[in-house]
Amino acid sequence: MDCYTANWNPLGDSAFYRKYELYSMDWDLKEELRDCLVAAAPYGGPIALLRNPWRKEKAASIRPVLEIYSASGLPLASLLWKSGPVVSLGWSAEEELLCVQEDGVVLVYGLHGDFRRHFSMGNEVLQNRVLDARIFHTEFGSGVAILTGAHRFTLSANVGDLKLRRMPEVPGLQSAPSCWTTLCQDRVAHILLAVGPDLYLLDHAACSAVTPPGLAPGVSSFLQMAVSFTYRHLALFTDTGYIWMGTASLKEKLCEFNCNIRAPPKQMVWCSRPRSKERAVVVAWERRLMVVGDAPESIQFVLDEDSYLVPELDGVRIFSCSTHEFLHEVPVASEEIFKIASMAPGALLLEAQKEYEKESQKADEYLREIQELGHLTQAVQQCIEAAGHEHQPDMQKSLLRAASFGKCFLDRFPPDSFVRMCQDLRVLNAIRDYHIGIPLTYSQYKQLTIQVLLDRLVLRRLYPLAIQICEYLRLPEVQGVSRILAHWACYKVQQKDVSDEDVARAINQKLGDTPGVSYSDIAARAYGCGRTELAIKLLEYEPRSGEQVPLLLKMKRSKLALSKAIESGDTDLVFTVLLHLKNELNRGDFFMTLRNQPMALSLYRQFCKHQELETLKDLYNQDDNHQELGSFHIRASYAAEERIEGRVAALQMAADAFYKAKNEFAAKATEDQMRLLRLQRRLEDELGGHFVDLSLHDTVTTLVLGGHSKRAEQLARDFRIPDKRLWWLKLTALADLEDWEELEKFSKSKKSPIGYLPFVEICMKQHNKYEAKKYASRVGPEQKVKALLLVGDVAQAADVAIEHRNEAELTLVLSHCTGTADAATADRIQRARAQAQKK
Repeated sequence: MDCYTANWNPLGDSAFYRKYELYSMDWDLKEELRDCLVAAAPYGGPIALLRNPWRKEKAASIRPVLEIYSASGLPLASLLWKSGPVVSLGWSAEEELLCVQEDGVVLVYGLHGDFRRHFSMGNEVLQNRVLDARIFHTEFGSGVAILTGAHRFTLSANVGDLKLRRMPEVPGLQSAPSCWTTLCQDRVAHILLAVGPDLYLLDHAACSAVTPPGLAPGVSSFLQMAVSFTYRHLALFTDTGYIWMGTASLKEKLCEFNCNIRAPPKQMVWCSRPRSKERAVVVAWERRLMVVGDAPESIQFVLDEDSYLVPELDGVRIFSCSTHEFLHEVPVASEEIFKIASMAPGALLLEAQKEYEKESQKADEYLREIQELGHLTQAVQQCIEAAGHEHQPDMQKSLLRAASFGKCFLDRFPPDSFVRMCQDLRVLNAIRDYHIGIPLTYSQYKQLTIQVLLDRLVLRRLYPLAIQICEYLRLPEVQGVSRILAHWACYKVQQKDVSDEDVARAINQKLGDTPGVSYSDIAARAYGCGRTELAIKLLEYEPRSGEQVPLLLKMKRSKLALSKAIESGDTDLVFTVLLHLKNELNRGDFFMTLRNQPMALSLYRQFCKHQELETLKDLYNQDDNHQELGSFHIRASYAAEERIEGRVAALQMAADAFYKAKNEFAAKATEDQMRLLRLQRRLEDELGGHFVDLSLHDTVTTLVLGGHSKRAEQLARDFRIPDKRLWWLKLTALADLEDWEELEKFSKSKKSPIGYLPFVEICMKQHNKYEAKKYASRVGPEQKVKALLLVGDVAQAADVAIEHRNEAELTLVLSHCTGTADAATADRIQRARAQAQKK
């Protein structure tokens, strides 16, 4: 245990700091770090190096190489820089490399050196050039801050949604500030800069002079400043060798330290552990590293070679040409367990477990001591927590074995924390492997979340490892394996040295019907890579037509999209494709395409009936569909035309079409309608009233109601209305007029072709029993009983029925015998039935 704490360095009385090696860097650097622009992403991210020949005029003609390495020094990408001079490099939160050029253009590259996009920081930056730049991170995304040659600042808080903001001018600023940084306060990005002994804070509206509280006197310049990882604290290095540490709002001083070195440091970064009360700053010079805080002493390390500091959530990464190390405050749990002569519950439990393995009785003594104090639960928790902060698997196992040993003596200790820590450490050990090169700490891992870690493994194309982690943690398939396989497929389609057929088959064999995987998204990526045929093959595996069709339209495969839409049976989808085709093709090709797809043609006709009547007519003409064309002209004659002449002309075209279709009945009917329209117009002109658009029957009825019986009869003869129908029309009309005298004359004009029972029915309908009786006497024998019953003469109806000896008529009369008045009639019917049965 004494050996374990050998690399612990105390800072004051309450905190220890340790520095341990993450990797032995195996990269073959052609340049020293001091000669390169360097950028390392947080959370164990990659390292980018770009040799900076623009600082040396003699070497300006040499094209530099942009190199990207993992944190363990494994090469990820290398490309020859062919663009303009670069001022600064930085990584976004999505691990995209941002390269800020002198002309204000920012080039964005992927982790493997693939160019993503570029954007400009504005014309003012272009005109005045870039002196310095910072890449910073906020809760909204990654931002870029620019210092121009005019000593003005321009920034964008989110490069994903670029909104440039020109900061206010600093009064009297004639040269570049000695140092500056970005702050994020109240969700707004600010610029803090030093001009001589003065500090200025720039926000979107004003420039404010600020003064750090409790600053030592005699300061004539600020040489370096650093903001903490969470933007809560600020450190200032003065030309007097003092380091001031306080809140980022510059309202509270935490401490001040005199390092007795006046030379400006190369780097200064914060080294703080989350939820720790200790605050420390790491300052680096050429060959010296110093950790200072709220203590009279400092921790110093000798740097054997040029090094670079990377601030992290819970410490500082330090890498050089040969090593990559991590410096951080020793966590409380680890300190309590491993501190020399510690009697903390976790320390005793660890010793008890070691003695138990040795089969020593001391294990029982240590365990009893913990139990007597009632600290066994605390001891188990300390061991579990300390295991999470250990980098070496052997020490992790030792602490977890101690925790497992202690759990055996607890009745109700929840196993969740122990199981979860075992899972987390197994994941962390896997990604910390040299060949993976992501040295995340437990605190960083919890802050980053497993989903973001999986995304970063996918970015590095470590698909097997990502899938194994998902399966090990039993993540939902849609969030885990399916999503990773989809990313793998999107990467697979970019391999242009493999044939389309092989790529499509490999993707389908790997993905199959995996839920959550969209083949259309993969096909869209293939199309974006210029592999249209591969995209079409992949779309064949997409079960949702609604996802297939939009991409096919985008790929200009409209006819195939139409076939897919028809197969889906989704009429809305078919209409979408049809409207796209209509805009894309000329009229003739569009109609020809429709002819080859009967269902699409039918749907388009339905659409045209409501939206584009002229197009519908063209479709019928092109198809020589004279029957439908005739129907179209008939509808058009009523829907569009108001003048009789126009309607008649439309009907004439309809009749011609029907003749061409060999539908003589429809043609004759159309011609009759034309004649009727002309006659109705003439009747309106001669008689007044409304006749146009009435049916033939209604026209006759209207004439009769108007007292124009002769004209009605003439109309009936002209249009060959049968006598029976004409009599019905006149009978109904005269009854409605209650012109009983005219009705009687009409009934006597000649023998009624419809008989006289209808006269009885019509009169009774008009509640005129008197007139009905007149016609009841004229009704023939076969309908005599019914007529007499209609006028209420039940007795006479019974006589007739008995005379006819008709069982049906007898039953009908009997059903009308109600009450005492008809009792005698009912008896007569019953006797007649009895006599008939005897015979």
